Amino acid sequence: MDIKEIIKSATTGYKIQLTDIQLKQLERYFRLLVEWNEKINLTAITDEQGVAVKHFADSLALFNYVDIPENSTIIDVGTGAGFPGIVLKIAHPDIRLTLLDSLQKRLNFLDTVLSELSLDATLIHSRAEDGGQDIDLRESFDFVVSRAVARMNVLAEYCLPYTRLSGSFIALKGPDAENENADGKKAIQTLGGKIKNIHTFSLSLDGGERTIIEIEKIAPTPDKYPRSYGKIKAKPL
Repeated sequence: MDIKEIIKSATTGYKIQLTDIQLKQLERYFRLLVEWNEKINLTAITDEQGVAVKHFADSLALFNYVDIPENSTIIDVGTGAGFPGIVLKIAHPDIRLTLLDSLQKRLNFLDTVLSELSLDATLIHSRAEDGGQDIDLRESFDFVVSRAVARMNVLAEYCLPYTRLSGSFIALKGPDAENENADGKKAIQTLGGKIKNIHTFSLSLDGGERTIIEIEKIAPTPDKYPRSYGKIKAKPL
C-alpha cells in the first residue's frame, strides 16, 4: 500500500472524508517531512505507516470529537512539524490557521509545506509563554490546539491565554492523560478553563491509545499568566 491507501485505511469511519486532492497533499507533506528530517530534527517517525497513522490519522481524529465551525480561528501552539495544525488545514481548508513555534528552522519547513500545498497560514516565531502575553494573540482564537508539547499543568498555562472566552483549548494526548488531568485541574481552573470533554480512543493499525481533552474557556486568564519559562518550569501551577 502507498501512503494514500494507508491514510484511507487508518481513517476508515472518521467523520471527515478526505478527497483525492487532500490525500495527494498529505502524500506530498510526507515526502517533504522525510526530506527535511535529514537536515533538521522534525520527527522520530519517518516510515509511511507510522506517519499516516501516528501523525496524520491522529491529528484528523480531532474532527471525530470536536465540531469546528467554518472559518474558525485556530492556533497550534508548539506546532513542531505541523501536527496537528497543517493536517487540520488540509482537511478543513476554510480554517484560519496560525502556527506558533520557537524554532525558526521548523518554521522554514512549515513555510515550504504551505507553499508546496498551496495553503495559507500565519507563522509566528515565538516561545509559547511570550506569545501568550502578546495583545494581538491573547484571548484571540476560537480554538487552541497542542500536541505532545508538555504535561497538562504546564500546557494549560501555555495555551489557555490564547483562547477566547467561550472558545476551546484542545490537548491531543497519549494514554497517560488521566494522571495528567489530575495534576492539571488546578492550573486549568486558575487560568479560566473548565474540562468539557475527555475522549479516549485507539488509533487503527496498532497506532496506540490516544486522548483528546477539550477545555472550555469560561473566564479571562489573569494578566500575570503565562509567567516566564523559568517560573513555569520551577513552579508549575
